Amino acid sequence: MAFLDLYSIGKHKQEIGHFANIVKIAKADGTISDGERALLAKAGERLNITLEEFTIIFNNPEKFPTNSPISYDERIERLFRLSKMVLASGEVKLIEINLLQKIAIRLNFKSDNTEKICKKAIDLVLNNSDLDNFITEIKKLDQE
Repeated sequence: MAFLDLYSIGKHKQEIGHFANIVKIAKADGTISDGERALLAKAGERLNITLEEFTIIFNNPEKFPTNSPISYDERIERLFRLSKMVLASGEVKLIEINLLQKIAIRLNFKSDNTEKICKKAIDLVLNNSDLDNFITEIKKLDQE
């Protein structure tokens, strides 16, 4: 097996773990809104999740671990996508925020700064921040 094949397999495992986290947030409050469904479909497509994988992950997202990317920017991008799911139903629920904070820790954000980072992440997404601005603002906050 070529090195690139191994990388692809590892990268896909990260994508599966990320998609599972997105599903966990969507399901956190017990219902999946139309906005959450649309975002799940879009995320699955963007992350190259097959229909079979989608079904398996959707039914048992807790079986898939968070495989945090090494790249700091990629970890922030994951936080961006997860924050979008928190807001996809049109309202922010405490159970989703708590889950987002736990996932942020698994993405290697400092636990003593996680609450502040997640609050800022949600505020940025709520105010339609683009990914580049989101990354810049989260880096500023994470440096404090």
